[in-house]
Amino acid sequence: MNDRPGFQPRAAQPVTAPGGAGCRAYNSDECFRRALVLGLSLEQSTMPVHNADIAAIFTEIADLLEIQDANPFRVRAYRNAARTLEGLARDARELIAAGEDLTALPGIGTDLAAKIEEIVATGHCQALTKLHRQIPASVAELLRLPGLGPKRVKTLFRELGIASPTELYRAARDGRLKALPGFGAKTEQRLIEALSGRAAAPSRMPLAQAARYAEALRDFLGRQRGVQQVEIAGSYRRRRETVGDLDILATAATPEAIMQAFAGYEDVETVQALGATRATVVLRGGLQVDLRVVEPKAFGAALHYFTGSKAHNIAIRRLGQRRGLKINEYGVFQGKRRIAGRTEASVFRAVGLAPIPPELRENRGEIEAARAGQLPRLVARDDLKGDLHAHTAASDGNNSLAEMAQAAREQGLEYLAITEHSRRLAIAHGLDPERLARQIDEIERLNETLGGITLLKGIEVDILEDGGLDLPDDLLGRLDLVVGAVHSAFTLSRAKQTRRILRALDHPHFSILAHPGARLLGERDAIDIDWLRVVRAARARGCFLELNANPRRLDLTDQHCRLAGEEGVLVAVNADAHSVAEFDNLAYGIDQARRGWLGPEQVLNTRPLPALRQLLRQTL
Repeated sequence: MNDRPGFQPRAAQPVTAPGGAGCRAYNSDECFRRALVLGLSLEQSTMPVHNADIAAIFTEIADLLEIQDANPFRVRAYRNAARTLEGLARDARELIAAGEDLTALPGIGTDLAAKIEEIVATGHCQALTKLHRQIPASVAELLRLPGLGPKRVKTLFRELGIASPTELYRAARDGRLKALPGFGAKTEQRLIEALSGRAAAPSRMPLAQAARYAEALRDFLGRQRGVQQVEIAGSYRRRRETVGDLDILATAATPEAIMQAFAGYEDVETVQALGATRATVVLRGGLQVDLRVVEPKAFGAALHYFTGSKAHNIAIRRLGQRRGLKINEYGVFQGKRRIAGRTEASVFRAVGLAPIPPELRENRGEIEAARAGQLPRLVARDDLKGDLHAHTAASDGNNSLAEMAQAAREQGLEYLAITEHSRRLAIAHGLDPERLARQIDEIERLNETLGGITLLKGIEVDILEDGGLDLPDDLLGRLDLVVGAVHSAFTLSRAKQTRRILRALDHPHFSILAHPGARLLGERDAIDIDWLRVVRAARARGCFLELNANPRRLDLTDQHCRLAGEEGVLVAVNADAHSVAEFDNLAYGIDQARRGWLGPEQVLNTRPLPALRQLLRQTL
């Protein structure tokens, strides 16, 4: 049971709090203490509010302001604040409860700090409520659809009164969009396809967002009396880029106690089922969680079974059948006798295999590799020596050069490339030639005083629609590396998009193709390119591909990572950090690289600086 004073487990039944969907009563001494800190009555407090909730509100405010043609700097302030919150290691509510100054956070001024405190206290933001009176909340959902930016959404709203995906689908189906400026028959058809797929697609949560819920819940369960082991299984353990639900396994001396604690956990919205050894809840963020308490002697078998994937499990069971074994979540059996199951390693040994890392368990050749003793040594976070894609306050970042350098050094990195946006990306305050030249000089001066880390001079230059680069060659030639990226014209045909990328790769100063698919998870599909041609062109030219570790991107995909590795193209795992907190995202990039079978030798920035410089010189 929870050992906090005054803790009372809630009833195992669906609970909805006063104050609307998504909020629930939180009846504990901790909530009361936090309410006092905020100067609120207990009835006003709607705990818990996570950073992801606040970031979502700020992002929606930014979206609606952009539709209104508000001041771009105001829009940018909300987006930067959302990014800061998503990257924080601690929840804002914990900082507030500890009396810490929120304005010390990057990009958070007095006004935004007050809004964060308001959201933590009430679950709502009056600024967003005011915007909803002017523009329906559902309008912001339109921005999540491929090909719809603020200008097009504003046109839909003003010209046709379209304020929701449902209304957009009806208008597209009836042929009412193609006559609008900026639209056309192809755009109309793409929206019909996207909206049809959207309705059918199951809801999944980005891995990093799910981690906020999963890790806190695992730690909570691990603190309960009598609990011996707690592990998160499923697609989360395989580190898939999105998660549909969570499977948690535990062993405990008294299963009933952990079940009651689970049902009474502060972030539970509803309890759907509660039994002696199994329970299902839905968290306030919408994530379903299944908890199973198993016997210690079956824990390894259950962990293997519930980690999956289904295809991997079927293949393992077939191996067992050939040996006269039965494999399930309770163990490995020879007849009625259990011969393995306490550990995962024992399950693999029973079928003659070395243990397979969870990230590889997709039945994509891992079983054959294990049988042949050829499983790769996968890259790990500690293998990284540097990061080759980062932004400062000079463009759309939150911190100074010196602050980013210090944060990277504290992360154990030996070098950091500063790669601001180029001038074409005006919304990100991109650098023109004069400003980039000044930053080059500033980096060179700073390197003379830095200890333990070296800043590299770079740029994230826009790849124009014709494949040209957004800055002149003489300036690009002064840099240590040039990171090129697609930030526009996402819907070109495969032939045109591929030709665009190939021409950029052929530029004499091009080094790394950043977030090569240009996708945003759940918001924008990847551009359509001939991946094999692009990868082989990068190899021929001596260029590299980026695995962008920003959890909204995770681009390259795992399969394209594997393609790059097999074709001999080095991959740079970069945080694309816009603040000091975002270097933590490197862990998600490493997860993706491991799913792509990449070892340290296949990752560009595992090299020490002299070896890296030698490789970069080949591209410049």
